[in-house]
Amino acid sequence: MRVLQLGPYPPPHGGVQSNLVAIHRLLLNNGFSPQVINITRQRKPDADGVYYPRNWLGLLRLLVRLRYDIVHLHIGGDVTTRLLALALVCCSIPGKKAVLTFHSGGYPASPAGLSARPLTLRGFVFRRFDRIIGVNPKLVELFHRFGLKPEKVRLILPHTLPPAPQDRRLSERLEGFFEAHDPVLCTVGLLEPEYDLPLQIDALGLTRERHPKAGLVIIGSGSLEDNLRARIAGKPYAGDVLLCGDVPHEETLGAIRRCDVFLRTSRYDGDSVAVREALHLAVPVVATDTGLRPQGVRLVPIGDPDALRGAIEERLGLHEGEREPGVQNGKNIEEVLALYRDLTSARNIS
Repeated sequence: MRVLQLGPYPPPHGGVQSNLVAIHRLLLNNGFSPQVINITRQRKPDADGVYYPRNWLGLLRLLVRLRYDIVHLHIGGDVTTRLLALALVCCSIPGKKAVLTFHSGGYPASPAGLSARPLTLRGFVFRRFDRIIGVNPKLVELFHRFGLKPEKVRLILPHTLPPAPQDRRLSERLEGFFEAHDPVLCTVGLLEPEYDLPLQIDALGLTRERHPKAGLVIIGSGSLEDNLRARIAGKPYAGDVLLCGDVPHEETLGAIRRCDVFLRTSRYDGDSVAVREALHLAVPVVATDTGLRPQGVRLVPIGDPDALRGAIEERLGLHEGEREPGVQNGKNIEEVLALYRDLTSARNIS
């Protein structure tokens, strides 16, 4: 069985990337030779079965040239015309099974999601897939509204929880920040409008009224980096906000483990992998209420800095004994491998 995944390959280490990498590693550990085509603008040399085409033509050449039995497309964010075209190509390759994982947890409640109908271009394209994986129940319902038969849609959670990172020093920059600040708040994600990072920057100022040494670590990259740097520079506590950019995943986990409260503010959001990683590492989490948060998260209204400050104060009051680490469980990723085997068994592919 040969699997080719298409999607964003890290860095950065967002939820979609983590799911793709977890499947890739599981296939490797089970003796297969998986391949990945990165579909972001990131460009690196091809290595270890991961390809970085320069353009659409290069991507199409890889789809034709590479040997595989299953093509698995990962989509996050909006369903653009470009992504629909790519999905249709994946479903039109002779002799290949096509799988889609749709990671956009907030999409069903968006105007586009509310317009889901069978007689739409999206419905036509989605029905071409042999299987579709929805990462939460609302997404499964969404694909039913697009006219997919129930047996074609599977609910498989995307999360793989890592082992606790080794106790080691962080990079000099991060280590110095942690040593100079107490408490430390941390967030991980894209620097994009939907994650409402200015709210966290403003809430830090409120938190520093009672905790004058408090600091905020922001890990991730995105289109708002310059705007956020300018906003931070205008604060009297500019030196107490560390905008890190992308950080290797192991070091990111180390920073999450070291922080006092993990923050996830968003205007709409799916079931965040970073939130689950923080909970797994026994770190208190404060997140805006988007309807898809796991148990154990302290929820606050969207866009309310005072509520965010109050929740941070509450979480800072937790005693260490109240922080229970999670248990690693990769069963959900193994369900993806079982789905692959179901698809290929009828064709006797080995």
